[in-house]
Amino acid sequence: MYRYIVSLNIYSTMIISFQYSVFRGMKVTSGIVTINKDPKTNRIGITIGGGPPYCPCIYITQIFENFPTALNGTLECGDELLAINDENISGRDKMQVAYMIASSVDQVTLKYNKLEVDVEQGKTMDILVKKIKHRIVEGISATTADYLGMSRAILVNDSLAKRLQQLDDLEQTYRCLVDHTECVLNAFYALTQCYKEFGDSFVEIGVREPQPRASMSLMRFGEYHRRMERQGQTLIDVLKLSSRSFDTYLKIAIPDTKQTIQKYADVKFEYLSYCLKLKELDDEETSIDYPTRRILTGNYEYRLLLRCQQSARKRFIAIREDVLTKIELLESKHVHDIVDQFQLIASQIASYNDEIRWMILGGDNDTNEPPLFPIEMDLKCTAFEYDSVQPEVN
Repeated sequence: MYRYIVSLNIYSTMIISFQYSVFRGMKVTSGIVTINKDPKTNRIGITIGGGPPYCPCIYITQIFENFPTALNGTLECGDELLAINDENISGRDKMQVAYMIASSVDQVTLKYNKLEVDVEQGKTMDILVKKIKHRIVEGISATTADYLGMSRAILVNDSLAKRLQQLDDLEQTYRCLVDHTECVLNAFYALTQCYKEFGDSFVEIGVREPQPRASMSLMRFGEYHRRMERQGQTLIDVLKLSSRSFDTYLKIAIPDTKQTIQKYADVKFEYLSYCLKLKELDDEETSIDYPTRRILTGNYEYRLLLRCQQSARKRFIAIREDVLTKIELLESKHVHDIVDQFQLIASQIASYNDEIRWMILGGDNDTNEPPLFPIEMDLKCTAFEYDSVQPEVN
């Protein structure tokens, strides 16, 4: 008796282990849904797979976008169909089931078993390796990929992936622009300090000048340079706003868009990896003459990958729209903002130069006052006599 109990326990353990290896911890939940047909195409927007002679169930392999099934949102890829309009489909092949759906009028009532899975279960080592392969293929030339037998057409034809290089070039352009703007502002600040020192020196000379007219002219000339320094500081404050705008574009807008494109590429590689894995399983199924255990037990691994593919496709489409929106905003800001900032810089510098020219030419003086130049000064006869700095030679 003890031997029989041990044998029964071993047999039960084997059954549980077999069920877990087949179903991989997945569960199903039954339900019924009624879907109205598309009036234009008379379809509900699904494709089905499985069925006799080898697979014991009919399941959904694809749900088309913007069709009634997708808009309803109840059914997903991998879900098993049990009945059409209360008519059991057990033992019928997928062509017969498709005809039952197509022959329904206006709406279809589907009884189903929803596959309750965690899509993280589908991220196997094989999927990760395929993602790495896609990343490697994207970074090599077409000739090398062909030599290694790797197809990269879907990657090469992706215009969004090429935008990454364009953003790198744009980032380099803005970095040079920001650096040049900072150098110009620093140089102009040094120039304004020269104006200030120049003005202080002339005011000091004017104060010490005994001739009133010359003293007044020198003090006016020095005060003009002080005003040039103050107006130059105002100009620098205005130009710093343009520099900050360039810096914001460089350090926030471009990196954020690049990060979104990189996320898009990662999601795209994952989606392509699931597509490739499903294609491999389809090829495996057609290349052998006998059904595998996977198919005979309900093809749960395949249906899990179908669900993972659908989830990855949804994320792929969503992030693609996000990338397109950000790129459109980035290009719009680049086209309009950089023109506005350049026009602001040019107009401010031109206004500053015109104001300085008007001021130096005496445009702010009363008409009764003499012009600033020429400045008349009384000099002593010995003003230009200098003591020799050379040592006396004996």
